[in-house]
Amino acid sequence: MKTLRFIPILFLAIALTRCQSDKASKNTAPSEPAMDASVEQGKRPVTAEKLNLNTTPTEEFLTVPGVGDRMAHEFDEYRPYVSIVEFRREMAKYVDEQTIMAYEDHVYVPIDINESDAETVAQILGLELAGAEALVAARPYASQDDFIAKVTEIAGGISSQFARLYLAGE
Repeated sequence: MKTLRFIPILFLAIALTRCQSDKASKNTAPSEPAMDASVEQGKRPVTAEKLNLNTTPTEEFLTVPGVGDRMAHEFDEYRPYVSIVEFRREMAKYVDEQTIMAYEDHVYVPIDINESDAETVAQILGLELAGAEALVAARPYASQDDFIAKVTEIAGGISSQFARLYLAGE
């Protein structure tokens, strides 16, 4: 008879254990990928794929954090940009250097392999200014592939993959 008294306790213990394991499995189940807070607000995340300052529709610049209608208009007004230095100079009329640097996480001036200055070439992720200066010094390049090969030699394969994103058309 004493054993029968423990059966309800045993069932209760089993039920509680199951509830805990169900709760734990829900917490560890694969979920939707975490979204950056800025993406949830409709803002553009910092990625290697940036907006081309010369071809992006003005409205799309509104996805850049901190860019409102006025700045999107300013981005558009000074087109076409031939260098990132030119972009910095023009935007400095409206915002400080830190803000411009934050914009550059989201936008770029297309690189002309035989004409762009070192600062513009240095937009390539993973490439230091000294490497960009070496690329400029090695001109002229017969093709974009020759340029990419030199980027690979100077900065590695990852930078060459990023470089392809920022090149102006041949």
